[in-house]
Amino acid sequence: MTSEPHDAAIAVDGVLAALAEPTRRQLLDVLAERDETTATVLAKRLPVSRQAVVKHLAVLDAAGLVSSRRVGREVRYAVRPDALNATAQWMAALAADWDRRLAYIKHIAEAAERDTP
Repeated sequence: MTSEPHDAAIAVDGVLAALAEPTRRQLLDVLAERDETTATVLAKRLPVSRQAVVKHLAVLDAAGLVSSRRVGREVRYAVRPDALNATAQWMAALAADWDRRLAYIKHIAEAAERDTP
């Protein structure tokens, strides 16, 4: 038996937890505008300190939403879309399941309405 569904659920949980904080969503928005950038540049665009930005980036990194690489003395961050895409696919599948259920309920209600004298 594989642990893939369990691992996928843990990944989605991590993404949703990371995105629950507005500053982290703002960080992703700013990072999405650029190929990559430093925490110092990000801190200039947000109303938080560089240290706070680094802590938020660590949470985003743990969730698989950003990556970092050292270039000389700088650490540059970039968006990693795979975890976000996987979460979006999960949400789309969940929405499709609800759409199917609601369509079935609608079908039953319409059939009952037609059968009512």
